[in-house]
Amino acid sequence: MVADEGLHRADLTPLVRWIDDQPPWSDFPFILLTVRGGGIERNPAAQRVSALLGNVAFLERPFHPTTLVSAVQTALRGRRRQYEARERMEQIRRAESLLERRVRDRTAELESANRQLASQIVERERVETALRQAQRLEAVGQLTSGVAHDFNNLLTVVLGNVEQMKKKVSDPALTRRLEMMAEASRRGATLTAQMLAFSRRQKLELRPVDLNETVMGMRDLLASSIGGSVQIQPPDLADDLWPAMIDPTQIELVILNLAINARDAMDVGGSLTITTRNVEVEEAQDDLPAGQFVMVSVTDTGSGMSEDVLAKAFEPFFTTKAVGQGSGLGLSQVFGLANQAGGGVRITSAVGEGTTIEVYLPRAKGVIEAARPSSERHTARQGEQRRVLVVDDDDAVREVAAGYLDDLGYEVVEAGSGGAALEHFENGCEPTAVLMDFAMPGMNGRELAREIGKRRPGVPVVFVTGYADAEAFSDTDPASILHKPYTRSELAAALDRCLEGVR
Repeated sequence: MVADEGLHRADLTPLVRWIDDQPPWSDFPFILLTVRGGGIERNPAAQRVSALLGNVAFLERPFHPTTLVSAVQTALRGRRRQYEARERMEQIRRAESLLERRVRDRTAELESANRQLASQIVERERVETALRQAQRLEAVGQLTSGVAHDFNNLLTVVLGNVEQMKKKVSDPALTRRLEMMAEASRRGATLTAQMLAFSRRQKLELRPVDLNETVMGMRDLLASSIGGSVQIQPPDLADDLWPAMIDPTQIELVILNLAINARDAMDVGGSLTITTRNVEVEEAQDDLPAGQFVMVSVTDTGSGMSEDVLAKAFEPFFTTKAVGQGSGLGLSQVFGLANQAGGGVRITSAVGEGTTIEVYLPRAKGVIEAARPSSERHTARQGEQRRVLVVDDDDAVREVAAGYLDDLGYEVVEAGSGGAALEHFENGCEPTAVLMDFAMPGMNGRELAREIGKRRPGVPVVFVTGYADAEAFSDTDPASILHKPYTRSELAAALDRCLEGVR
């Protein structure tokens, strides 16, 4: 409450500045005591003060005390309203802050949920892809297992008779045709083996292998298989390479398949490089479990693969080659073999820049064994006569085996079933070894071997199989397994291994 005389000569700048700096909720009230002089339009000083102070109530003197008290109470009531407005504004501000915080928290929760959902979608797509791949594996496995036994029986008969005919043919033209038939039989057997390897239904003879030695030992084979159109660079082999746990025969087929694929992807003058490395995977990944691996890779400077081709590279029967130039099972075999051994495969490729295919094989804990040379040194003619009981339900296959054994100097006793084989034992037959088909109607090879063991403990048994699930031979010595189709030298080597302990 101010008398207007106190403002006539005063510097109101600090007061006006304070009034202008009020917070939005504040409109500070002033009561200005003026002299009686008519309306504000006749009092320029009062008009100026009103413009400067803003919220001004004029009270002319003299005034009644009730009028003064009323004016002050009105100003105080207005000020209290402003304080209430301030509190409400603070409440609104706090509510807005709380709302913003809750919105941020909720937004963060939604973003987290979206990330989890996206991750789940990716994981589901990965699982669905793996399921589709497993279904393909199962379909190929069922198809292959359904025909592998009979198909390999047929190839055994063809290959066996070709070998027998080659002994009696001197005409070079006929010899060449017989060799073509033998080669076709071996290619058919390789195709079946690739399908079984892809579907993981072929038993692998896993053992510690020196991949450096394998690569160096394949130089001549690679050079003859690839030809002179592609330059094979000196292999980049790691020092102190760990031994790899793998089937030595299968890894040679893998490297050969990858090299041939690389050759087909390059123009004349391309370059091929084989590399080996030790690799440690600390955390499990989609394509590899955690652990220590030995990596062998084949790199080419060819046309490379597009993303669509990369996505289908391991699918069975998928190929970019012309009709008749590829079965589409080369990379499928590589994929199946690596996974069955406990490793994996990775492909790095760019269109026009070439391709690198890396095969990861588990590190072996054992010692690398010296390779056992295959030969026909063990024959019955080297000493006492030895008798082999041949058990197979297929007459033609049994006849081929008997012919091989006769050439090797063994006495042969034939049986067309498990029951017939047991009858030979009951009639006093004392074979030195038993050569039996694993998959036979009625009594299969494992059941027959069990019954023979009861009658003649310790007799060596060689299982001959055109196909059997890998689990069927889980507890069988790989040295006692002979895969169809087989040659005479392979049969001799199998008998030699089994008879070593009974010489």
